[in-house]
Amino acid sequence: MLTTSCNGWGFEAGSTNTDQQTAMKLQVSCDLHFQIEDPTALILMLRPLSAAQQRITKASYIVEPGVPITENKDSYGNFCQRLVAPPGEFIVHTAFEVITPDNIDTAPGASFVEIQNLPNQILPYLLPSRYCESDRFGDLAREIVADALPGYDQVSQINDWVRRNINYIPGSSDLPLSAIDINNRGYGVCRDLAQLAITLCRSISIPARLVVGYLYQLEPMDLHAWFEAYIGGRWYTFDPTQSGPRGGRVIVAFGRDAADVSIFHQFGLGCVLNSMDVRVNLLSKPIIRSNSAQMR
Repeated sequence: MLTTSCNGWGFEAGSTNTDQQTAMKLQVSCDLHFQIEDPTALILMLRPLSAAQQRITKASYIVEPGVPITENKDSYGNFCQRLVAPPGEFIVHTAFEVITPDNIDTAPGASFVEIQNLPNQILPYLLPSRYCESDRFGDLAREIVADALPGYDQVSQINDWVRRNINYIPGSSDLPLSAIDINNRGYGVCRDLAQLAITLCRSISIPARLVVGYLYQLEPMDLHAWFEAYIGGRWYTFDPTQSGPRGGRVIVAFGRDAADVSIFHQFGLGCVLNSMDVRVNLLSKPIIRSNSAQMR
């Protein structure tokens, strides 16, 4: 079993939309049931981040049968768990209690950040990546944002365009598809819509990254993907699968695209995922924190 603790709220310094932050306490869990034929090395990514906008208060990470687990951080700061699963039925159970905002910050009019002023760690989120071919979408992106102010308003317009033009159909994609694929076929899962929006943002020089995690009251319930864009000196949350801003999010991982945030990688053919059960339950609300900083 792996355990963790986190003290403090970890607020980022900066201005805030209100004097108080309202949050909720959620319990999130994910059970994975594998059938293993041969000893198989796995890299899992199932522990939520101790990020600026969420506080983990309780954690449980259990594998059956018990095997040694090591944990490290990848280049994006995500927690990765490494193990070798033995033959037979293999179960991974994770459960976390997390305090997270019940809304997300919005900032219409927030400014575009000139490339020369971007922090070094933000630059990778400007470049084309495996599933986000941003060098192929410049004309479409400029058409979408033609009447928008540079920065937040452009991203908001891209987010709205993806929601209107790409049908969100849970379960419609088994494998990650590229932005070109999704734009051509016109439908996809949450990951697909987020990656197309990321691609359009990067094509007009706005850094954007994929986020995977949990969303309270998502229907149907599953692990969820959305995106963040770097505007006005900070990251803002956008989700083209939802009709408006929604909080109740628990972040597990960030990355350039789906290649960086898979919840598990198996090495070899002797491993089959038979089932995955995801749950998000509300434990308490509201939790109000008087705030001289922002929760991101």
